[in-house]
This record gives sequence, structure tokens and C-alpha cells, in this order.
Amino acid sequence: MTMNAAMRRMGIDTRTEITGHGFRAVARTILDEVLGFRPDFIEHQLAHAVRDPLGRAYNRTAHLPERWKMMQAWGDYLDAQKAGAEIIPLQQGRG
Repeated sequence: MTMNAAMRRMGIDTRTEITGHGFRAVARTILDEVLGFRPDFIEHQLAHAVRDPLGRAYNRTAHLPERWKMMQAWGDYLDAQKAGAEIIPLQQGRG
């Protein structure tokens, strides 16, 4: 809800454009399919809590070295997209 509220303040319509969860889904897909990171590292980074019957749900330090590398690669990926982005105009009403 906080992410969606911040996006609405920036002028993004979270009912018709994208939501915070949508950004999470995009990140999950790119980290896996484009950048090649292990799904368990990705899920641990993106999860609200890691399900664990032994009570380690709040262990925020699991896989930290790998997650640091992954998040640096994510930042580098976003920087590269920004620097070399090709804007493709979309036309509404076609169909």
C-alpha cells in the first residue's frame, strides 16, 4: 500500500498503469530470465517473510553475499536501461 500511495503521488495511476506488486513481478522475471540469478536468492530478497517451520522467518541475513551481488547487478541493469533506452510509442485505441 505504501508503494502504491507513493506512486499515486508521482502521478501514476495504480488502477490502470502499474502497481508496486507489478514492479515486483517485473524484477522477479528479469532477475531470473535475463540476469540468471537463482530463484531462491530472488525469492528471499523479495519475500515479506520466508516460510520456515523452525521459526527462522525473520532471518534477514540468509544468502547476503549473493543477494548483494544480485542487487548490484539489478542496479547496473536499470542504469544500462536508462542510459540506452529506446522509447517505443504505444498507440491507444488500436484493435
